[in-house]
Amino acid sequence: MKMSILTLSIFAAVCAIAADAPNDIRAVLRAQQEAWNRGDIDAFMNGYWRSDQTVFVGSEVRRGWKNVLDFYKSKYSDREKMGTLTFSDFEITPLGPDAALVLGSWKLDFAGGKNVHGKTTLIFRHLPEGWRIVHDHSSAATP
Repeated sequence: MKMSILTLSIFAAVCAIAADAPNDIRAVLRAQQEAWNRGDIDAFMNGYWRSDQTVFVGSEVRRGWKNVLDFYKSKYSDREKMGTLTFSDFEITPLGPDAALVLGSWKLDFAGGKNVHGKTTLIFRHLPEGWRIVHDHSSAATP
């Protein structure tokens, strides 16, 4: 079976996307953490797919990028309420050339020594704008 140059080029491009996925996804998460710690929820939300199909699951299911943004802005209405975010322990499992499953931990440290932590499961898709979270299920550990 002969492959055309176009087929080989497409295959090479798909392989490159899949090979770079873990680093690119880590970069998105690092940018989110940095944005959060600057108090910039709008920049934090750049890690999510700007779509009505984006899903965030916490204490309830929120659908749509704008609804997720509104939730974050309501719950974390000022810098003090945001605390300092740390992501850690990421395990990235490719699901194909344009999708990946991410399991990780998050922690928010607040003034006075209080902190909240938990786990997150994220589904990333490789979209024209790059790797973005399309589904986020984050839960806090019980105190």
